[in-house]
Amino acid sequence: MMKISKKLSGAIIVLFYMVASPSLTFAQGTPGSFADLAEELKPAVVNVYTTQNIRVDRNRRRGGGFPPGSPFEDFFKRFSPPGAENDDEGESRNSRPRVQQRRSLGSGFIIAAEGIIVTNNHVIDDADEISIKLQDGTELEAELIGKDDKVDLAVLKVESDEPLPFVKFGDDTKSRVGDWVLAIGNPFGQEGSVTAGIISAKNRNINSGPYDRYIQTDAAINRGNSGGPMFNMNGEVIGINTAIFSQSGGNIGIGFAVPSTQAQVIIEQLREFGRTKRGRIGVRITEVSDEIAESLGLDNSNGALVNSVEEDSPSERAGVEFGDIIVEFDGAEVKEMRDLTSTVANTEIGSTVDMVVLRDGKRKTLRITIDELDESSDEDAEETGDDGEGSSETETVLDLTLAEIDDEARERLDIDEDINGVLITAVDYGSGREGLRRLNRGDVIVEVTQRDVSSIEDVKERVEAQKNAGRSVVLLSIFRRGEYAHVPVKLDEEDDD
Repeated sequence: MMKISKKLSGAIIVLFYMVASPSLTFAQGTPGSFADLAEELKPAVVNVYTTQNIRVDRNRRRGGGFPPGSPFEDFFKRFSPPGAENDDEGESRNSRPRVQQRRSLGSGFIIAAEGIIVTNNHVIDDADEISIKLQDGTELEAELIGKDDKVDLAVLKVESDEPLPFVKFGDDTKSRVGDWVLAIGNPFGQEGSVTAGIISAKNRNINSGPYDRYIQTDAAINRGNSGGPMFNMNGEVIGINTAIFSQSGGNIGIGFAVPSTQAQVIIEQLREFGRTKRGRIGVRITEVSDEIAESLGLDNSNGALVNSVEEDSPSERAGVEFGDIIVEFDGAEVKEMRDLTSTVANTEIGSTVDMVVLRDGKRKTLRITIDELDESSDEDAEETGDDGEGSSETETVLDLTLAEIDDEARERLDIDEDINGVLITAVDYGSGREGLRRLNRGDVIVEVTQRDVSSIEDVKERVEAQKNAGRSVVLLSIFRRGEYAHVPVKLDEEDDD
């Protein structure tokens, strides 16, 4: 079990879990007993055991790791136990590294009679050997077909003389908060444990990765349950249990499962390619905060705001522009940034879909063709600048000292000729104005409320226009060391510039 970064005030803990189910149909509603359902599902549940070989330096264990020539080296040679004499190669036999084995366990479930098994990536990651145990006690060696660390899934394959019992996936989108769910797994090594509960919430973000869309449940999930499913009352897998929220490491009724509709796309790719192929459109985006929405006069904060468009990317070819707000993708509404991230990732590579953006307050439909995301090189985090000055003629607006960009500033700050705007030469962080902490000396303001600016007067006019419109926030679009960003800054009644 491992910990995941989060914003919650406890510990999000990844667990080892498991599940199974044949293709029988069960009545919906509150069951009098889960016994029949559990009996049908348990044969497709497996326990997953892994072994990792770790080399241990005996010298470090016995002699504290003293370097050659140390005055302590001779001491440990003289007082070493019998049998520690040098071998033919002049090396102490006891000094040779030995191998320790680290074992762990989790859960999994069979999805095809030929022995295809699904589990969590963190259950088998770094394992040298993987084996599974069926309900009847049969143990089989497993081969890793493929894994995905972004959504924490892995696919295994075992060989069996007989067809194996298996379960089928259901559609998690048809399940509702409050529906009954069932889990079967291997908590703390207790094989075939069955727990029941309800769906507590859907589309949860626990900050474990860029594609979080977890189903939350209060069904008891503990260490060893990782990799197992969450079943609906039809005996269909609608989720793969992956993590718990707990301060103690034990179950407190807050568990998380990868939705089946998300998992199926990844599992199919792992079976076919051995890796995940995710879609890409080539933009850097940010959340549309309430402040940004207010500054632009939007009715809500739905959508994803475009910070930059990659050169020769699907978005550039489709006509996406800096400052566009993506509100719909392939017919699905984009309510928040991660909706777009997940939807694009699961869209078929090479397909062409409609994408709706808000530009100057108006909806515009673009046709965009998806290409493949290269996950071998992650983008660097955006840098923050802390230097730069403009000309001697400056003026203060919004507690920012601004200057026109001259040739000297362009050369010193490496600002291309095609970048027009106003240079920030100082920021009065002590003013307490909301938004200033995201700005730095050396930033170039290129837009104010999505209107180009090239002078201090342009900035002042746009700020005044926001105030006259009765808005309390102004949106600054800035250029910083090759990247663009949008920063909402609070207005107040004292802004008379």
